[in-house]
Amino acid sequence: MTDTVTATEAVFVGERNDVAHRLDGLTAAVTASKGRIDDEILAPAEMLTGRAAERLTLSGEHTIVALAGATGSGKSSLFNSLTDLELAGVGVRRPTTSWALACAWGPDGAQGLLEWMGIPPRHQVSRMSMLDHSSEDTKLDGLVLLDLPDHDSTEVSHHLEMDRLIKYADLLVWVLDPQKYADAAIHDRYIRPMASYSDVTLVVLNQIDRIPFEQRERALTDVRRILADEGLPDVPVIGVSATRGDGVDELKRELAARIRAKSSAKGRLASDIAAAADVMVQVGGSADAPGITDVDRRALDEALVDCAGVPQVVDAIAASTRRQAAQRTGWPFTRWAARLRKDPLEDLALGDELSPSALARTTSPTVGTVQRANAELAIRELAEKAAVGLERPWRDAVRDAPSPPGEDIVDELDQAIRATSLEVAKPALWWPVVQAVQLLAVVAIVGGLLWIVAQGITSLFSVDLPDLGDVAGIPTAAAVVVGAVLLGIVLALGSRVAAGVSGNRKAGRADRELRDAIDTVASQKVIAPIQAELDCYRTYRAGILAALD
Repeated sequence: MTDTVTATEAVFVGERNDVAHRLDGLTAAVTASKGRIDDEILAPAEMLTGRAAERLTLSGEHTIVALAGATGSGKSSLFNSLTDLELAGVGVRRPTTSWALACAWGPDGAQGLLEWMGIPPRHQVSRMSMLDHSSEDTKLDGLVLLDLPDHDSTEVSHHLEMDRLIKYADLLVWVLDPQKYADAAIHDRYIRPMASYSDVTLVVLNQIDRIPFEQRERALTDVRRILADEGLPDVPVIGVSATRGDGVDELKRELAARIRAKSSAKGRLASDIAAAADVMVQVGGSADAPGITDVDRRALDEALVDCAGVPQVVDAIAASTRRQAAQRTGWPFTRWAARLRKDPLEDLALGDELSPSALARTTSPTVGTVQRANAELAIRELAEKAAVGLERPWRDAVRDAPSPPGEDIVDELDQAIRATSLEVAKPALWWPVVQAVQLLAVVAIVGGLLWIVAQGITSLFSVDLPDLGDVAGIPTAAAVVVGAVLLGIVLALGSRVAAGVSGNRKAGRADRELRDAIDTVASQKVIAPIQAELDCYRTYRAGILAALD
């Protein structure tokens, strides 16, 4: 990325510019799209970013201009006329241009540029080594002029060479002739498909000397009409005669102006970036992604909580706490009777293990088709909402993000619950105290009753037991029994209320910790992967919008 920016800034006078920004954007979009958009679609854009960096690094002071045309259009003659040299064979000596020829004005940097384009040394020449008598406005210093193979050659290699070199050109000059300027071969295969490159395109109507003077403007107007119909209404059309020199200076002035402004290299790169970005947009889109809302996140958590059986675990914890408190602190006589009823956890076969993991293993539904389907449905709904408006490659990436191969979200939830320790079986500190008091009350009741029974029995045999006195007119033994009974009942009722509060508190803590465990799994296995894909999409989208800006 840094190399690309540096090279671009070097070309355009060291100033941070829109083309550098757009190239950065395209590079970022390509990088973010890897693995999401098909490689065949990304390949042209990826090649462009690499080629642009190489091109601009090699030489920022040269403008590559390619002359392209059909056999007989006089393209090679025009090449010779622009160079003021007889470099390209014409006529019977060279009926078709079999290899590209290159002439560079100014040696600095051009050698590496020509090698980069694959122009053999024997087909290169430096114009600076020869005397140049051109006027100031027609000097072509900084030009690298290519004479491409004829596009209508019968040799396949000629077509391939032309198609290859067109990609390197900063400015395309299509050379037409009066007989075949409307020929569908060049228009359908090259000019019309490259309508988006109109800013870096020139059209030359060569051999204009063959047209009567009074009909020349009409011919040029007709060429402009054809170009306008093909989506290139603003492309300059220049009439020249390579053999007589008519219009050649006008063409040189146009080329010189573009070289000085460096607009061709900038414009071609901008057009390449826009074309590559447009292809990517057709597949990957550029709509804004809604992302994951708080409402969607809460809905996912609730769905996973239900799938993991957390409500059942929490209810069991509350009921078990109340049951254990009643067994430890309740009125002993009712407690002993209550043992005939089942503990709500006995059916769970937990034994002495009352941890949430043990509760989860039994209260949660067996990990099966229904549970897994519910969890997957909740995850899919979240992904669908997060990917609304995205094109298929990105939509599929977001959908698939929470389900990497070999991982099962339901198993992850189960493991998270098993790993959570809440010590729900730990008795409250007040239970032993109340239990001791209840036992003392039982002892008092039993002792009092025994004393009363003993008094009744001994009275039959005229044996008197010691007098314990009375309390408010009630014999002491009877008062002890009544007091102990009332104390036991009051403690039992108070303990029941306290046990309910304690059970609810433990259940609430269990609910929070289990939900936190499930939220952690959801964050790591669902939210984070989806968010990572959405972040990649946002990087891609920002890059695409920058490339198309």
